[in-house]
Amino acid sequence: MAAKTPELNASSMADIAFLLLIFFLVTTTMDVDTGIGRKLPPPPDPSVKPPDVKDRNVMNVLVNKSDRLLINGRPGDLSTLKDDAIEFMTPHVPDDPNYPEFNEETIDLLGTIYTSKGIISLKNDRGTSYAMYIAVQDKLALAFTEMKDVLSMKKFGKKYADIDEDQKKAINEAIPTRVSEAEPEDIGNK
Repeated sequence: MAAKTPELNASSMADIAFLLLIFFLVTTTMDVDTGIGRKLPPPPDPSVKPPDVKDRNVMNVLVNKSDRLLINGRPGDLSTLKDDAIEFMTPHVPDDPNYPEFNEETIDLLGTIYTSKGIISLKNDRGTSYAMYIAVQDKLALAFTEMKDVLSMKKFGKKYADIDEDQKKAINEAIPTRVSEAEPEDIGNK
């Protein structure tokens, strides 16, 4: 008589596979897309006329559909955009027409300091790639972060991220993030 091979009872295999599937679905993390951390200003009052801004107080940044930068009408480079923005937004000699005007202000916790009237105006072509758009936004955000870090280190001996809320409020008053973004349009290959 031939020996019988023992059979394996596989009736609960489907249950085990289902439990493993549920386990991996529950414990797996999903990448969540995050946006650019910006707080939008409240809508402007239509009865209030916007202030006049002098040309010297505006740094125009254009990104065309070929992902090329123009900074104040001249070809720019993404690798130097952060430094260009810092240079523009840092108060310089008051009568120098190449730089924005500035105010002398007294700010709680900081004392009397100079604050720039500069604004960075960003305009994209409708054909600008999303990657370039984010890269430009990132460089401009890094410029303001670095300027806040420098002032924070000078006044409080700590980086901006490490100071308390009152100190952050003072730094934000001294260095507001002034980036104006225009509606995208067909700029072309300027």
